[in-house]
This record gives sequence, structure tokens and C-alpha cells, in this order.
Amino acid sequence: MITIYHNPRCSKSRAACELVSNAKANEPVEVIEYLKQPLTVDQLKALHAMLGGPLLDMIRTGETEYTELGLDAPGVTDDQLYEAIVRHPILLQRPIVVRDGRAVIGRPTENVAALLG
Repeated sequence: MITIYHNPRCSKSRAACELVSNAKANEPVEVIEYLKQPLTVDQLKALHAMLGGPLLDMIRTGETEYTELGLDAPGVTDDQLYEAIVRHPILLQRPIVVRDGRAVIGRPTENVAALLG
């Protein structure tokens, strides 16, 4: 099973969906439009664990909400960041593709190709 956390308005997200459907046509794919179906804190923590690396890698720090919410301030905790993504799902980096317990951010799409192997 391949899961794609997708924003249809994002060209990189659309490209990742196309890449997955072309490369793995016989494998089931679940597309989650996370702006319509926001993730829970537990789901975000699981995604973060699969991605590895710093939590900020999965956050769109250029979004207005990031600075308006003060998430760029020193001392902001991971729990505060998770809660901010739950309340403002636009902050979640996109696309995120999950397969076999591993996840990648699909920027660039070569990350997705490597995951699909």
C-alpha cells in the first residue's frame, strides 16, 4: 500500500501522484487530501518517525501561518508544532509519500522515485 498526503492545488503533489500511478499501477494507493482530512497529532508523529530528520523538515515554514502563530520563536516545542499542523494543515509539507513503513517528502519528485525503487 502506498499512501500519498496530497494537496491537489500543488504541482509537485500532482506530479507525485502521477509518478506513483505510472510506476506502481498494480499496487494499491490511498490518496489523502490532508487539507480536507486533517491529520491527528498521533498520525503526524508516526509520519515524522517514518520521515526521520527534524520536525521542521515536514513544515512549510514559508507559509504566513508559520510566522503569524509565532512558530519561528525560540523555544517552540515539537508538541506545539504538531498542534499547529493539526489546526492549520496548510503548514504540512507536501506531498508526503509513504510505503512499507518509510516516508519521503516528494520535493523533488526524485525522492518519490527512490522510495518506489
